[in-house]
Amino acid sequence: MNHFPVKTKRIVSNAPGTIFGIAPYDIIEDILIGLANDNETVLEHLTEHNGAFKQPKVIELVFLLSEHWHQDSSTKYIAVELLDRFMILHVEELYKSSVESMNILETVQAKTWKSIKASLCEMFILRMVSCIQITSKLHFHYHIINNNTILQFLTSSGYICNKEELLQSELTVLKTLHFHINIHSPFTYVETLLEVLGQNGCSVSLKDIRDMCVMVLDLVYLLRNPIYDTVLKASVDLSTPNSSQRSRFLTIKEDQMLLATGVISASSFIISQDYWNQVLEHLSNITGITVNSVFEVCSAILKHCIGAIVLPSH
Repeated sequence: MNHFPVKTKRIVSNAPGTIFGIAPYDIIEDILIGLANDNETVLEHLTEHNGAFKQPKVIELVFLLSEHWHQDSSTKYIAVELLDRFMILHVEELYKSSVESMNILETVQAKTWKSIKASLCEMFILRMVSCIQITSKLHFHYHIINNNTILQFLTSSGYICNKEELLQSELTVLKTLHFHINIHSPFTYVETLLEVLGQNGCSVSLKDIRDMCVMVLDLVYLLRNPIYDTVLKASVDLSTPNSSQRSRFLTIKEDQMLLATGVISASSFIISQDYWNQVLEHLSNITGITVNSVFEVCSAILKHCIGAIVLPSH
């Protein structure tokens, strides 16, 4: 990992609570190392179901509700990640309990699981807003979503619910996740890497590039599957990757550090192509990710952001 110059430059972003260039370089370095270790730990424990609930319509609704409830950008991304992790564990728990509690005919068991799936669908909106509400509480310096606000939304959506059921839903999410809710999103990595870029003297406007990163990351979440499908096809050099290749690709798809480098490099290209190669090299040196890997993710993002382009050599 690169050493950072001791002298820092104060750069203020117009985003609430975001100030670059005031934290000591050794603290930023420790934070980045911690994030890198957390990212590796997550990748080592992936299952085939990771990302199953990061569907475009779900993400769009989380984003719209977060904006409607005046949440910061970081809140909506973490809410998506929290919902995905919770739903995977929740479905697994319900399925295992249904199988273990019934020593009966397979046909009857199938019918029981069918009713459980129907109940999961009915409760999904409630679980989703609970994840957003929990995430809002993690960012206490922003607007916390209270129960009355949630109930007003659910009622207007035709969902009958009271405060007790809302609290129970919140507890279900927390218990299922074993209260491990202080998780990261790709945006955490984006902001930390931007801080390091500034500390390393990279010639970019952190304010401008951060604002662009928010827009680019929104698009990446909403177009997650086609963007990563482009990356996959480029990496295997095949137009129709097989199931084995797609399965092995999951570690790439869930790599938040890699995604952050791609988002930052794509954002810097959109803002100013003059510094794009410099940013690419800096990101590679900071993270240890090869320039080619960053380039592939950046290219796929830009393809879906601004259409077919010819990137300069790197």
